[in-house]
Amino acid sequence: MANPWPLGGKELKIGVLGLTEGNGHPYSWSAMFNGYDKARMAKCPFPGIPAYLDKQPPETMGNQGARVTHIHCDSREDALDVAASSLIEHVVERPEDMIGQVDAVICATDIGSEHVRRCRPFIEAGVPMLIDKPMVDNEQDLRQFVRWRDEGASFISSSSMRYHKEMEPYYRNHYEIGKLMYICRPMCKKWETYGIHALENIFPLLGLGFESIQNTGTLERNMLHIVHREGCDIHIPLSAGMYGAFKYCLLVGSAESKAVSTSDSYYSFKKQLDLFVRYLRTGQEPFPFEETVELMKLVIGGIRSREEGGRVVRLDEIRER
Repeated sequence: MANPWPLGGKELKIGVLGLTEGNGHPYSWSAMFNGYDKARMAKCPFPGIPAYLDKQPPETMGNQGARVTHIHCDSREDALDVAASSLIEHVVERPEDMIGQVDAVICATDIGSEHVRRCRPFIEAGVPMLIDKPMVDNEQDLRQFVRWRDEGASFISSSSMRYHKEMEPYYRNHYEIGKLMYICRPMCKKWETYGIHALENIFPLLGLGFESIQNTGTLERNMLHIVHREGCDIHIPLSAGMYGAFKYCLLVGSAESKAVSTSDSYYSFKKQLDLFVRYLRTGQEPFPFEETVELMKLVIGGIRSREEGGRVVRLDEIRER
């Protein structure tokens, strides 16, 4: 390993990999560690980022003695802009140039099929990682990440929507709803990249035990039906331009129903990053890795079902080993 594990109380230097189209996490996540240049951030290509960053008291920025010190993007111009906006000292020519210079790396790209390639140099060098959602979008890559985990690699992956504060009370207890029987969690953009947002938002409500997934939609208009062993049916309608979907989740139980509206993206991102820092310092995972494996099987199954005429895909046909 490049460093003793866990990393303990040392000052942490973190590297960031990005950007991908439509995903501004290198800007926002780095700012949550470092603070940011307000005038420069106002010009970033993701106007929603300065909109929610500017609402936060400055003292909420920063993260437990950790700082983003290095950045690499496929485009050097992008990397220079992120660095100037989010106060990052070093722009590297190659991702591997971070090895030996940082304590951990965040892969802030959301194309699952690229993550084995992007993460391999760091995982094989023993550098702990946070991998943006979804970790993978195909069975072969899932097996590779599981193999690395079995060999002792230190990495986690999640969607920030696992940490929506409006959903957290229902994760802890939803007794007033009764037994959960139906969930509708719409989402926008593409199943391959944003389906995981919907999945991870509802996963803590039910836990492990998802059995099957069916996608009777198209690439632009996905319609998913998921079954959990506890007798709960989940629908996820996911369409490219349906941006209002981010804020809504319907929970229907044997006694009551709740329509949960979510809005505070900053809280979700910040908690995700705080838990990553805790993981680096203590080795304590925010949740078991087997949950990530089951979530990736749902992502893969949703793609497979759509590509195979909308058939029901059982999760046990997708093998992680």
